[in-house]
Amino acid sequence: MTKQSFETVLDESDTSVAEFKTEKRGFLGQIQHILHGNITIVPMIVLILSCLGFGFVAGERFFTPFNLSLIIQQVTIIGILGIAQTLIILTAGIDLSVAAIMILTSVVMGNFAVNIGVPAFLAIPLGFIVGMVCGAVNGLLITRFKLPPFIATLGTWNIFFALNLWYSGSQSIRSQSIDKAAPSLKFFGERVDVFGTQFTYGSFLMIFLCILFWYLLNRTAWGKHVYAVGDDPEAAELAGIRTKRILMSVYIVAGLLCGIAAWAAVGRIGSISPQSFYEGNLEAITAVVIGGTSLFGGRGSVVGTIIGALIVGVFRNGLALAGVDVLWQVFAIGWLIIIAVAFDQWVRKVSS
Repeated sequence: MTKQSFETVLDESDTSVAEFKTEKRGFLGQIQHILHGNITIVPMIVLILSCLGFGFVAGERFFTPFNLSLIIQQVTIIGILGIAQTLIILTAGIDLSVAAIMILTSVVMGNFAVNIGVPAFLAIPLGFIVGMVCGAVNGLLITRFKLPPFIATLGTWNIFFALNLWYSGSQSIRSQSIDKAAPSLKFFGERVDVFGTQFTYGSFLMIFLCILFWYLLNRTAWGKHVYAVGDDPEAAELAGIRTKRILMSVYIVAGLLCGIAAWAAVGRIGSISPQSFYEGNLEAITAVVIGGTSLFGGRGSVVGTIIGALIVGVFRNGLALAGVDVLWQVFAIGWLIIIAVAFDQWVRKVSS
């Protein structure tokens, strides 16, 4: 090959390399890219617009300190259950039994502290243990027996609820009995003045748990493994992650969070009822989905879940102040869920 022909070939090769360009994102692709990396942007925008909208519709009543603190108090229990549900959905699972676990643990706490006379500082941890055992049962059904999370937790939801009715005898524990035997069970229902209005300790508990699990998910190896298992379990296992152990830990921690929610729930309603918060599992899933966590796993945030719970609280409170019937409040929340899931699928489709 002559020197001239060699240079000609080299020039053609350089031209072909120079002409190779990365496909540019379109306008929608750029928006998707931003949203994919910042999943709490949309829920935060929705929350702000909802507050402004209902502030306009309902008037000054909506923005009073009392009403805003009331919204936070109303979403406290669902927010804590939502954090537990977020951990599970991040692994591409779902837990339909979180509310049943919470109710069962609250009944156990109340029975030991009020009816049996066990000191509250022992009865409360016993309730936590019950919650962790229930979570471990779910985890075993999913990791060892290979049951789909939806089917496994649908079954345990009924089992735990039946155990709750059997153990409690379908009898509630009255507020007066709790005040007399174990007033510390109602600790998270106590109020404290902040900026001229009142907040419950349960509201601060929800915020603390949100910060704690944000840190655990984003700054620890355990949290990174949770995301990895939800994103691609086979790849995670090939990378050396013990996926079954991670799944077990997630369900056990979720059970513990249900126990903590049970303690907060006693303070929230002032008594212990075996049939309270029966639909809490669906409300928790609603908060998670509206908060931007993907039902397909691997993408989500506990901060988004709390924002999602607040969005639901704002909608219900604002519609109630506007005089809208409860039926249409449920109708609006249903559309929020559908839009949130459709938006998540759009984000995933464009990113692919």
